[in-house]
Amino acid sequence: MQPTIVRMADCQISAAPGVVLAAYALGSCIGLVVHDRQSCIGGILHFMLPDSQLDPSLARENPYRFADTGIPRFLGELIGRGASKNRLMVHVVGGAQMMRTEGLFEIGKRNYLAARRILWRAGLMVYGEAVGGERSRTVRLEVGSGKVVLLEGGVERDLSSTFGQKGVGKWPIAF
Repeated sequence: MQPTIVRMADCQISAAPGVVLAAYALGSCIGLVVHDRQSCIGGILHFMLPDSQLDPSLARENPYRFADTGIPRFLGELIGRGASKNRLMVHVVGGAQMMRTEGLFEIGKRNYLAARRILWRAGLMVYGEAVGGERSRTVRLEVGSGKVVLLEGGVERDLSSTFGQKGVGKWPIAF
């Protein structure tokens, strides 16, 4: 079965056990993977920027473009479809520094910190992550099992079995 692609500034949610969701080439963007194993509901949000105040009109057009508008809406949709906040398994992928700008913009780092802050305020724990560095990553969610597969640098690994471990994890967590 071909994966359902989660494009930039979008999200996909499914409750179909045979569905695989995938976000490709996550550079500075973040792929937020969320799954409730008991209700077999999961999704991926692929957001681009941390703060909708950069362009409120774009946020109104597409809230999934930004962390602060996309994450709450994404979580609300998951819960609205039957997921339980108390059972959500969250993984964060991306947030790389794709251009050598000597810390000028640091979009990847800012995206990551925004996601962690929003998740922390929502009372959600991150179970696994692969963030930072200078490589793009691809992430897949197998909705039926909740398995999160990471492809980075030509190497594939099961990110869902890394409870409490961090990937590259270059960015300090600051709330």
